[in-house]
Amino acid sequence: MKRISINPITRLEGHGIIEIFLDEHGNVANTYFQVPELRGFEQFCVGRRAEEMPDITNRICGVCPEAHHMAAVKALDNLFAAEPPSAAKKVRELFYMAFFVTDHTTHFYALGGPDFILGPDAPPAERNLLGVVKKVGLETGKQVIECRARNHSVIEKLGGRAIHPTAGVPGGWSKSISEEDRREIQAIAEKNVEFALFTLELFDKLVLGNSAYLDLVTSDVYHHRTYSMGTVDENNRLNFYDGKIRVVDPDGREFLKYHPSEYASHIAERVEPWTYLKIPYLKELGWKGFTDGMESGVYTATPLARLNVCDGLTTPRAQEQFERFYHTFGSKKIEGRFQPVHHRLATHWARLIELLYAAERMKELATDAEITAPQVRNIPQRIAGEGIGCVEAPRGTLTHHYVTDENAILRRVNLVVGTTNNYAAISMSIKRVAEKLIHGHTVIEEGLLNRVEMAFRLYDPCLSCATHSLPGDMSLLVNIRNPQGEIVRSLRRD
Repeated sequence: MKRISINPITRLEGHGIIEIFLDEHGNVANTYFQVPELRGFEQFCVGRRAEEMPDITNRICGVCPEAHHMAAVKALDNLFAAEPPSAAKKVRELFYMAFFVTDHTTHFYALGGPDFILGPDAPPAERNLLGVVKKVGLETGKQVIECRARNHSVIEKLGGRAIHPTAGVPGGWSKSISEEDRREIQAIAEKNVEFALFTLELFDKLVLGNSAYLDLVTSDVYHHRTYSMGTVDENNRLNFYDGKIRVVDPDGREFLKYHPSEYASHIAERVEPWTYLKIPYLKELGWKGFTDGMESGVYTATPLARLNVCDGLTTPRAQEQFERFYHTFGSKKIEGRFQPVHHRLATHWARLIELLYAAERMKELATDAEITAPQVRNIPQRIAGEGIGCVEAPRGTLTHHYVTDENAILRRVNLVVGTTNNYAAISMSIKRVAEKLIHGHTVIEEGLLNRVEMAFRLYDPCLSCATHSLPGDMSLLVNIRNPQGEIVRSLRRD
C-alpha cells in the first residue's frame, strides 16, 4: 500500500498532517487528517478560579483570542448569575465585530485567498500574502494592513490589549466608551464597510469572473450534503454574539433550535485513536461514520453553514450580497429561507459576506445612543455553580462550559470550538478531493496536493483551539507495518 504524506499542511493555525493511502491500483483507499498536537486546556484549567478563564483561555490561540475571551465571559455571566446591562452587551458586540473584520480579512488575503488569487498551481513560495500583494497591487496590500491595524486599535481600546484582551468581566465590561472613542470607532467602521465592499468586488473579479475558478467552486469535487449549524436571533437572522443555535438538514428544513445551555442534549463527542481532536455529531442521529446525507449525524459550523441556517442578515448591503449568493447557486426558498449551498469552496464567498455584515453591524453599534452609557456592569451576587457561554467564532460555533464548587473553583471544563465542530466534515472533504483527483497512475504533483489542502483550508481550521481530546492524556500508539501495510507490531503508552 502506497502512502502520500502532506506534512506539514500549510496556511492554517496549528499543526496537522494529511495521510493518503493508495491501494495496489493507485486509487485512494483511505485518508486521515491527523492532528498530532495536544493543548489540553480543558484539563489544566481544572482547579483554577473560574474568573480567571477569560484571561487563560484567550491564550489558546493568537489568531482568535477574542472569541475565547467572549465565550468565557459569557459563561461567567451564567456561572455567577449576573446579567450584563444593555450597554455592556453592545460594547461587547462592538468589540467582537472589530475582531471579526480582522479575522476574516486575514483568512481571505493570507490563508485561503492565495489559492484563487494566485491559482492552486502557483509555486508554493508565491501562494502567500506577499504573492497576493504582488498580484493585486501594493495599494491593495496597504488596505489590508491598514484594515487590520485600525481594527486592532479598536480591540486594544475596548479590550485593554490588542492581543489577549482583558476587559470582559462577569456581569459586563470593565470600562465604558467615551464620546471621543465612539466617534473614532464610527469612522473606523465606515472604512471597514468600504473595505468589505472592495474585497467582495475583488472576489467577484478574480474568482467569480474566472470560469476555471468558478467551475472549481461549483464542481462536485468540494461538495458534501451535511447538516448546518449557526446562531440566529429571535427573528432567525444571523448573529455572532448571542441567540439560539439552529440546525437545518441538508434540504434546509429546521432540524433543531435550542438555547446554548442545552448543547449537551443535542451534541455528542467521540474520540478516534489516531488524533487528539474530538469529533462532535448530532445526538438525535447518532454517529454513522464519516458519511454525509440526511441520516448522518455529521454537521458543519462555518460561515457557509451560518448563512445556510439563517433567514437573512440584518444589515442592508450584506443582505443584498446574501441574496445574490443564493441566487447564483440557484437556491429556492424552503420554509422562509434559501435551500442550503453545499459547495464547500463557496465558504470563501460566505466569509466575505460575513465580513461586510460585521463591518455594517459595527457601524450600527458605534452610532447607537446607548453605547456610551456609563453603566456597563452588574456585580455578581452569588455562585450558580455552572456556566455555559456561546458565541460564533469566525470558524464556527464556540461553546465554553464550566462546572465549579461552592467557591467557584473549576471542577470540570468542556470546550467545543468551531474547528472541533467541523472536524468530521474536514476529514470527509479531504478524502473526497483525494478520491476525485487521485486514481490509477495519476502523477502526484504539488498543485494536485495543494488542491487536497484546499479542502481543509476552506474551513479556516484553528488546531490549537481544537485539540482537547478526552480525557486529555498523552496516550501514544505506534503501529509498525510491513511493505504490504499489515501491522506486525504495536507499541502503546497510556
